Amino acid sequence: MSRPQGQNATSPILPGATVGVLGSGQLGRMFTIAARRMGYRVHTFSPDQDTPTGQVADLEITASYDDLAAVRAFAAAVQVATFEFENVPAPTAQAAADETLVRPAGGVLHTTQNRLREKKFLAAHGFPVAPFRAVHNSEELRRAVEQLGTPAVLKTAGFGYDGKGQTKLKNAADAEAVAREGVRQEMVLESWIDFERELSVVAARAIEGHCCDWGVIQNRHKNHILDVSVAPAPVSAAVAERARQMAHQVLEALDVVGVLCVEFFLTRSGELLINELAPRPHNSGHLTIDACVTSQFEQQLRAVCGLPLGSTEQLRPAAMVNLLGDLWSDGEPNWVAACAMPGVKLHLYGKSQALPGRKMGHLTVLAGTIEEAQEQALAARAALTQKPPR
Repeated sequence: MSRPQGQNATSPILPGATVGVLGSGQLGRMFTIAARRMGYRVHTFSPDQDTPTGQVADLEITASYDDLAAVRAFAAAVQVATFEFENVPAPTAQAAADETLVRPAGGVLHTTQNRLREKKFLAAHGFPVAPFRAVHNSEELRRAVEQLGTPAVLKTAGFGYDGKGQTKLKNAADAEAVAREGVRQEMVLESWIDFERELSVVAARAIEGHCCDWGVIQNRHKNHILDVSVAPAPVSAAVAERARQMAHQVLEALDVVGVLCVEFFLTRSGELLINELAPRPHNSGHLTIDACVTSQFEQQLRAVCGLPLGSTEQLRPAAMVNLLGDLWSDGEPNWVAACAMPGVKLHLYGKSQALPGRKMGHLTVLAGTIEEAQEQALAARAALTQKPPR
């Protein structure tokens, strides 16, 4: 393994060192900004050019994830590597680990990048999840529907995010129609959960095992894409404590070094069910940049570099709203109108093309209450579509 002399799995990697990021989207961009601020250099690796991460990194390497020689060369030039999304192929993660420290370990990605492996892992460790069945063919789908009933959700096992690869089966007729078309890949059937709220806990774990989190965040989705997040979530202290404890337990069970988000359903009976895991900073945690002493991105850096974790204290109630490519449908958004509102913080990701449903940026607002913060954030987003005076 080509590590700098004297470097080992427990030595802190200090400012001035070079950190590698596999992936080059907005999460890597915000991680890189935090790293550069603390004096680190950053190299990013992905198949794309002029990426959100590459625009702010010291070096942007453009190569296929399947080009393992390029991956090894990238990894050999950094002191530690991390991930900005979980769908990095396992051979890529292993090639990087052959040359440098990789945090979180590739095994964490292997578990969380596949819904079936993730569900089985959570169930095997006693974490509450919606009832589910593995589906590999039409007969297994029919049998799973008989066992779980409808409504249910059929999801692809791999490479799903923002609602991609998901189909709601409202009744047996829907299920039979899908079965007749044929099941051609590994899938998961889950019981439909009539939840009261969607919640998340973004948490971090250090090398020595210390965990911390940013409390419970409430999320609202639109067309399966996160639309609004508010923190702290308006839930009871008991629910918040259970969610936080569960997130820490997941970090420990997976042996994560870094940041991980646990997404929950809170049912109408007050039960918490884990919906999904993300072994990286999460969209719902973007508000921590402006609202907390230490953001999720700085914490990811601290964790993977072996530094002490920072304070997660939240300064004021906060709301975040996503900015999707749809806002560009009638031309450039009215940035002046949104920025004229006191307290609105604008974050754009440097993406060259605005497409419907594509995350282009977000707005964050701090206020006296989460209701005020959400109202102001939504008003600022609405102002983006106002035509400026001529």
